[in-house]
Amino acid sequence: MTDDLLPAGSDTVRSTPSGPPGLARWSRRGLLSAAAAVGCASVSLGTAATAAAAPRSTVHDGGTGDTGHSPFSALDSKIEEAMRAYSIPGAAVGVLLDGQEYVKGYGVTNVDHPVPVDGDTVFRIGSTTKTFTGTTMMRLVERGDVELDAPVRRYLTAFAVADPYASAQVTVRQLLNHSAGWLGDDYQDFGPGDDALARFVASMARLPQLTAPGEMFAYNNAALCVAGRIIEVVTGTAYEAAVRELVIDPLGLDHTRFSSDDIVGFNVAASHDVVDGKAVLDPSFWPQPRSLAPTGGLISSVRDQLSWARFHLGGGTAPDGTRLLSRASLEQMRSRPGPGGTLVVELDGMGVTWMLRPTAQGPRIVQHGGSWPGQISGFLMVPGRGFALTLLTNSEGGTRLRDELFTDDWALSRFAGVTNLPARPTAMSGQELAPHEGRYIAQRINDEGAVEDAVIELTRHDGRLHGTQTVQGPAGKAGVPSDEEDAVQDQTSEVGVAFYRKDFALDLTPDGRPVGTRSDFVRGPDGKVAWWRNHGRLHRHQAQ
Repeated sequence: MTDDLLPAGSDTVRSTPSGPPGLARWSRRGLLSAAAAVGCASVSLGTAATAAAAPRSTVHDGGTGDTGHSPFSALDSKIEEAMRAYSIPGAAVGVLLDGQEYVKGYGVTNVDHPVPVDGDTVFRIGSTTKTFTGTTMMRLVERGDVELDAPVRRYLTAFAVADPYASAQVTVRQLLNHSAGWLGDDYQDFGPGDDALARFVASMARLPQLTAPGEMFAYNNAALCVAGRIIEVVTGTAYEAAVRELVIDPLGLDHTRFSSDDIVGFNVAASHDVVDGKAVLDPSFWPQPRSLAPTGGLISSVRDQLSWARFHLGGGTAPDGTRLLSRASLEQMRSRPGPGGTLVVELDGMGVTWMLRPTAQGPRIVQHGGSWPGQISGFLMVPGRGFALTLLTNSEGGTRLRDELFTDDWALSRFAGVTNLPARPTAMSGQELAPHEGRYIAQRINDEGAVEDAVIELTRHDGRLHGTQTVQGPAGKAGVPSDEEDAVQDQTSEVGVAFYRKDFALDLTPDGRPVGTRSDFVRGPDGKVAWWRNHGRLHRHQAQ
């Protein structure tokens, strides 16, 4: 789980370097989002397939010594330095470049019981799971069991959210490209049974509609749970079993599983918080509701994640030559983007669960990533350059490293020769900033299932917008450690943005420094600012 990215950012209760500055964390259970973004420009499928189909050559496998390849040596130094700076006990990285693989583990799985991390160590991968849900759905599309542009009710006849029109009209594709339009950050736990996902989807009848289906991009975890339920109904089996049968097992991903029961004997990266600048083991971070499996439930290794990249950059065949998807289906997953916007970086939109991200040079970045407490990951591919990068970490501090490798240009420029679209913040006049001033309200579902408001007041100051976010709700709200629930009512944090072009802005640290993460303001039919989209979530504008 996006990330990027997170539904929010740094923790205002404890001192942890765990996310983009300025936004209070939504929920300890609600960190399923996308690591960075992805974007546009057509890619030659032949080029991508040729690069991915080249003979596999392992450049380096952790612990075998330095290879002398300077880009990889620089990557090692970058990761090791960040691990020290951001309190990350363990990490694993995988790179695919021109048919060569680079796999390496760093540090330890657990600060209390240290075991070295290697390429087969398993971590939670959070929202990169969504791409497994999307790929499974595409297998059903090729079998003729599902149509992407069919209404959800063709497969789930009783499906409903709060808005009757959206309930009847939303399509399978809109679930997968995050344009379904309802409030999407719902993380309720419906127990460990095979009915968990069905019960979760039935509970969605209370979710309010923010925009019409297909109209606007807004990151939507709940929509992917609906997609997972469609997979269950169409295949007649549990979601996890269907994904294993149709995708995981045929690809030989032997270190990719949904259940903790299935990783007994594996080398497991334990989850860590960061407290007073030190990594602290926190076993409470690991468990995850089964109802969230389609949106962020997978556990995997960096070696398996690199195999995942190889499959998606290749011709759609398993290692034994069995065809799982046609090249046309693989291309469809990373094309035909839905509505665009921002999710930490600029997006042209999403294909079938892949974020599609533009570059200044043209080649498309195809990306995802995920966040779960103490488990931060990133995953990107540049098909036109035969490049893929995946990172797994076992600390809240991993957010900072993921931003440096997946949001900024460091890795993209060195390995793939591409960079982000330029973004140089400029001071705006008061007249230019006036349409963006005012109160912004984002709804959320807390851990008790109730709707809360996050209220942000943005005002002009020194050519930028600054303000305060307040999460309003009862004591015991999401994001507050259990031993502090009774003491905390509202969470507040400073926010700010600096514009680099019309309606697009860079986020600011509390002391006013621009960072690499981006957000955008969306105008309504009347030309007035109607929404602020921050970390992929919509905040409704109430003008002053």
